[in-house]
Amino acid sequence: MKAAAWLLVAALCARSVSGSFPKAQNVTWKSINFKTLLTWQPKPSADYSYTVEFSEQGMDKIKVQHCIRTNSTECDLSTSLSKLHATYTADILSEPPPGATSDLIEFPHTRSPQFCPYKDTDIGKPDFQLEMSEDKSKTVLRVTDPLTAVFNGSRQLSIRDVFAEELHYRVTYRKNQSSGKKTRDFQTSLIEMSDLDRGESYCFSVQAFIPSRRADKQLGEMSATKCSDSNGSIFQEYSLGVLACGFFLVLLLVGIAIAVVVICCRRQRKPQKGDKEGTPLKGV
Repeated sequence: MKAAAWLLVAALCARSVSGSFPKAQNVTWKSINFKTLLTWQPKPSADYSYTVEFSEQGMDKIKVQHCIRTNSTECDLSTSLSKLHATYTADILSEPPPGATSDLIEFPHTRSPQFCPYKDTDIGKPDFQLEMSEDKSKTVLRVTDPLTAVFNGSRQLSIRDVFAEELHYRVTYRKNQSSGKKTRDFQTSLIEMSDLDRGESYCFSVQAFIPSRRADKQLGEMSATKCSDSNGSIFQEYSLGVLACGFFLVLLLVGIAIAVVVICCRRQRKPQKGDKEGTPLKGV
């Protein structure tokens, strides 16, 4: 009976100590172009801190040196997840603050979802230059492959370096002033479109497309929209809404300037009260 009571007391004490270190919640991977952060909640109080461990599937856990007993709620694992095709999980341990100790043998922890950099990182928006061929028969888009957080020695790799032939670009285009859109996919960063109507203005936007991924990770972020006039030069890089706001802002400023000039002219033309009173009356 005494032994059972002692075990009960020990269990209650253990829960009480464990309860002072709340588990991390809402553990999420956030990754763009292989810049990978692990985030969670809540912000710890002064009574506890967090330590992050990660492991490749089937391998031992490794503590992230810059995320040991931290009061932060994010940890940058970009350089830690060096095998891009591997699948990783991370554990966030709730521990005493730096310099403090605890009798707990195992600290409360929360495990992250699985994450594979190659399959799961989001691809950021690309940039591109819009040109016309010399004979005006082709519209040419020169896409700049976004850089990643991956390095080969001192060289920073682009998404083309990482994905190679798996990387495509999806071009969304329409005639200017038209809402009807079309899409075409290309395997290279130099895109030539020769089947557009001559003399027409077209608007284009570009996004990375990786068909080998699962459906919700195939498309990257959409680029800014760029349009050409009938001669092929760029005259619009913003949406119609932005242009409309700019137009009305210019009209407003012009209106204010005109109003100020009119008010100033009226004040200058208005006779002074003193001048009227000082003028002698003419004889009848």
